Amino acid sequence: MDSIPRLSSDIIPASIQAGFTVSDNIASLVIIFILIACSALVSASEVAFFSLSPSEKKDLEEEHSRSSKAILKLLSKPKDLLASILITNNFINVCIIILSTGVIDQFFPNSDKPNTLRFLIEVVGISTFLLLLGEVAPKLYASRNTLSTARFMANPIIFINILPPFSWLRWLLVNGTNMINKRAKKRGINLSSDDLEHALALTKEDSDNEDEHRILEGIIKFGNTEVRQIMKSRLDLVTISSDATFREVLDVILDAGYSRIPIHESSFDNVIGILYIKDLLPYINNELFEWKTLLRKAYFIPENKKIDDLLKEFQDMKMHMAIVVDEYGGSSGLVTLEDVLEEIVGDITDEFDDDDLIYTKIDDQTYLFEGRTSLVDFYKVLEIDGKDFDQTKGESDTIGGFIIEQAGRILRNNEYIRCGNIKLIVESSDKRRIKMIKTILEND
Repeated sequence: MDSIPRLSSDIIPASIQAGFTVSDNIASLVIIFILIACSALVSASEVAFFSLSPSEKKDLEEEHSRSSKAILKLLSKPKDLLASILITNNFINVCIIILSTGVIDQFFPNSDKPNTLRFLIEVVGISTFLLLLGEVAPKLYASRNTLSTARFMANPIIFINILPPFSWLRWLLVNGTNMINKRAKKRGINLSSDDLEHALALTKEDSDNEDEHRILEGIIKFGNTEVRQIMKSRLDLVTISSDATFREVLDVILDAGYSRIPIHESSFDNVIGILYIKDLLPYINNELFEWKTLLRKAYFIPENKKIDDLLKEFQDMKMHMAIVVDEYGGSSGLVTLEDVLEEIVGDITDEFDDDDLIYTKIDDQTYLFEGRTSLVDFYKVLEIDGKDFDQTKGESDTIGGFIIEQAGRILRNNEYIRCGNIKLIVESSDKRRIKMIKTILEND
């Protein structure tokens, strides 16, 4: 008895085989094009919502229409809006990939042999198709028609927001991101001032604005600077004795030109208050007025106080001046709000400042400084970081004090010391202090 032949691909014509899948393929292609259109709309909405200008948002607030309320509702929670858009777009793209792979399998059945054409269609063709029609083109259109696109997509996005499983995934994504952000903020990034200073030095050559770079350097060093490094020494201050007459006080005020002057008893070590010149103006023609009744309370701070803390205290107490005291309780100098701010923005010069008294520039390598010039000002004039000085100095804050500290005595005229590539020559001195110093920048 003859066996009944089995149906196989060798017996069934190819035209009949194609008839089993052609309708499925057409349906799949139609769905793919619909999904690409949806992907384009969702991509366009991302640009549209987040590109609305302040004036457009203001117009929407005044419009009170249904679409404007929907847009403003979505924009009130930007994280939720972005999460919904990204989840929807990725979900659509995954569906497109799955369907397109099924269609391609009909034309290129899987086999053990590598198929270059299939690879190009799947990887290059579909990716390019999705990128152009699903991302680039719609986003370009939305960037030019932000308001109309946002109006068109507002209600669909709101519907997606409440539609499971998109609403569940959105909730997980937003809350998960918030949790990660909170932990990241707690951990933070610990950078020392030395790390920041090194990073700033690496970008110095690429910086086009020297003023900005100088301000950044001042900010980095700000927290490590002590008051004694920027204060005015007691030798450079103008003070008034509490025994002075009203006429003597006016003479000192006119000669000094300051708005605030410390008042002391017997010596500057015993400051009893600060005289504000504006308080004295109403009584300027009354020489019998008891001017000491106008004194305001002085604010005392230690030499080692950090100037960032001092700036905060100046702001809180609404003060502009503080008396600096040493470890023995004696007054060693005075610091003002202007001195603190100059550490960030540089020298603040007004019409009463006389820069010629600070230093004299003889040539590009030679300068003449007064011995009482602070090391901080010395660094600024020479445009050096001062590391060589800071590593070797002790308690000295002036150039003269630094030389005495390094030499162990007051050097006589024409004697000198070296610090790095800087030669410090004493031009004038006496038994008490060094008055004038010549500074020479030697080539390395």
